[in-house]
Amino acid sequence: MDQQVAPPRTSRGFSAMSTYVFERLMPDAFVLAIGLTALVAVVAMIFAPHGTLPVILSSWYGGIFGILGFAFQMILVLVTGHVLAHAPIIQRLLRAMVSYVKTPNQAVAMTFLVAACASWLNWGFGLVIGAVLAREIARQVRVDFAWLVAAAYSGWVIWGSGPSGSIPLSQASHGSPLNIVEKITGHILPFSDSIFTTLNLVPTLIIVVVMPFVFMLIRPRDDEMQVFTPPPDEPAPPHIPWSDLPFARKMEQSPVGSLLLVAAGLGVLGMGWWTGTASLDINTVIFIFLIAGLALHGSPVNYVNAVKNAARQTGAMMLQYPIYGGIMGIMTATGLAEQISRSVAAMASAHTLPFLGYIASLCITFVVPSGGGHWAVQGPFTIPAALALHASIPATTMGVAMGEEVANMLQPFWALPVVAIAGIGIQRVLGFTVVTFLVAGIVYGAALLLLV
Repeated sequence: MDQQVAPPRTSRGFSAMSTYVFERLMPDAFVLAIGLTALVAVVAMIFAPHGTLPVILSSWYGGIFGILGFAFQMILVLVTGHVLAHAPIIQRLLRAMVSYVKTPNQAVAMTFLVAACASWLNWGFGLVIGAVLAREIARQVRVDFAWLVAAAYSGWVIWGSGPSGSIPLSQASHGSPLNIVEKITGHILPFSDSIFTTLNLVPTLIIVVVMPFVFMLIRPRDDEMQVFTPPPDEPAPPHIPWSDLPFARKMEQSPVGSLLLVAAGLGVLGMGWWTGTASLDINTVIFIFLIAGLALHGSPVNYVNAVKNAARQTGAMMLQYPIYGGIMGIMTATGLAEQISRSVAAMASAHTLPFLGYIASLCITFVVPSGGGHWAVQGPFTIPAALALHASIPATTMGVAMGEEVANMLQPFWALPVVAIAGIGIQRVLGFTVVTFLVAGIVYGAALLLLV
């Protein structure tokens, strides 16, 4: 496919500019994290009441290791979702769904809706399932592949509004190092006050309904279309009869071990539900997807191989989360977060704070593309500002989460795994997702002004 062909006219202008900025001028997200650390340290040294060098260094070190537990939890969210998306029964289901797709409009609508629903449940699952579905559809329907992959990635625009969203999930998890609401108020923020509210559900549903039609409107013309048929998947290894396998291989491929873990997991979940002690926090979300993946992959060795494949996508997260934890440590220990919160409170009102937090979140995401790392930077000054203004803490929290998910449509960090799985360059994909950014940005912003 010729990468020099100009993007369709519907994505020129602003989309072309954003693509140029991200691909040519913006360095790797890890480099940005290092730069942000240096900036926060200098600002703290100049303006913070306790911004001495020993405090900055010690709090930076403590923050790096204080966030490791949460970082590993987020890695497991991605891995368990990725593994579930590659379960054989899920793959067969996708192929069955694809058989009903006959036109480009049907293709883009199915791709977006499946990716959106999956992303709302588990953002790792949604990232992978959308890209896999786009590949399968492109083998059957003549369609602009970048447009289709953009629809798959656009389904991710609601990930932060679902049960696996880093920000609401961490605020619902007792004792989480990123549960800033609990640290300041002494209370967790349950999903009933964040995700399952009119403020969150209404705009999310509007986006899910509207975006397929938006993508139909921006479909490239035939003379602008860039068709790309993905290469066939690697052939499966040759089947060896069960009787010819050595004892160790029989143990690995037997479903007994997986079934034991699945049965134990269901017992734990059932006991928690029966006794009323179950709560939907980070560990529970991970545990549910772990049990589901084990059940659907069948044997332990199949699950292990799927995890190895998924782990390739986690390197950037392992590097960046500790750096953002260090930033959070500096901001908190030096008093910088408190000073910023006072400045924010002076500019906002109880009604406008969630919206202003949303706007700030849109900007911060470009340098901190991870939801958890983003919250580590913005949460320490946003929540104190909400308390000072007597603003809605749930709305303020969700405003940050909404800004994070919307800005990801212009931030290539999380699009990279999608385009890698799909097998396509990122430039044209961002040219289409800029439209998702504009539509979702308006919808969520309006909700924060009208429904709070």
